[in-house]
Amino acid sequence: MNLQEVFKNKSNNVLNVYCTAGYPQLDSTLQIINTLQNNGADIIELGMPYSDPLADGPVIQASSLVALENGMTIATLLDQLKQLKSKKAAIILMGYMNPVLQYGFEKFCADAAAVGVDGLILPDLPEYEYETEYGAIIKKYGLDFIFLVTPETSEERVRKLDTLSGGFLYAVSSSSTTGNEKDFNAVEQYLKRLQSYNLKNPIMVGFGIKDKETFSTACKYANGAIIGTAYIKALEGVNDVESATENFLDSILK
Repeated sequence: MNLQEVFKNKSNNVLNVYCTAGYPQLDSTLQIINTLQNNGADIIELGMPYSDPLADGPVIQASSLVALENGMTIATLLDQLKQLKSKKAAIILMGYMNPVLQYGFEKFCADAAAVGVDGLILPDLPEYEYETEYGAIIKKYGLDFIFLVTPETSEERVRKLDTLSGGFLYAVSSSSTTGNEKDFNAVEQYLKRLQSYNLKNPIMVGFGIKDKETFSTACKYANGAIIGTAYIKALEGVNDVESATENFLDSILK
């Protein structure tokens, strides 16, 4: 299922779960994908671990370091995705430009598309470079590219990023890093403002979504929400990632 199909089938309460590839173990990734997609996740956002993740809070940064120590690389992740037998959820890769450029940008897009990846989030790829250099390569391989907007992003820029984005627009709930506490009254005003623009893309809210209550609140004003830090915390120190994942999704969706 690709991102367009996800939102065609389900216009609200769409759940995107972020996990760091190679965490908690190098070979956890497929187990986690299968358990997430069999228990209610509509989109799975796989973080490609990087030593200097700008937008990530301490929990996701720590998981990135563990994954790197476990030996996770882009090549390893794409190799693991080749072995995915059934794909019910959309899969997006989130990461940073440096390792992708080292891998080779066009090779990365080609290889990602070949193993069933639907979209990319690269927060440090600037809009200008996307428009002049990288966007055409991303589109050539049928991948969606998802831009991030924040409460400080002007209406003009939101509209521009909406026209450039595919799949969905990622509404960062505040300008802080992932995992921080949020004032949801302020977030609601921001999401209402985005709603009023009648954008072409569905809106997914991320940063600070951690439980059933924050997920439900976010979904009142957007098509769905992205949960990352809270899920990584749920995997900390567990031996059985499947039951930890099932329990976590139950706590959000039931």
